[in-house]
Amino acid sequence: MSDYLTYVWRPVTGGRHAFPITATKTPAGVPVVAFCGAEADAVELHDRSEVDWIREDTCMDCWRRITAGWATGP
Repeated sequence: MSDYLTYVWRPVTGGRHAFPITATKTPAGVPVVAFCGAEADAVELHDRSEVDWIREDTCMDCWRRITAGWATGP
């Protein structure tokens, strides 16, 4: 995994949400929170199929929160 990767997209909770990269290491049974505030059990971030990606739309709230930082720079 890249040292620069700070978030991942996962199709959970009715959309494709962005989660902090640390959420991928969270044990099952522990809730994780997407950038938009959506919550999911950490186990839902694993073993997603291509069909899951196709069925879910990108969460535009997550997208706006992530891209807002791009406009201002690091």
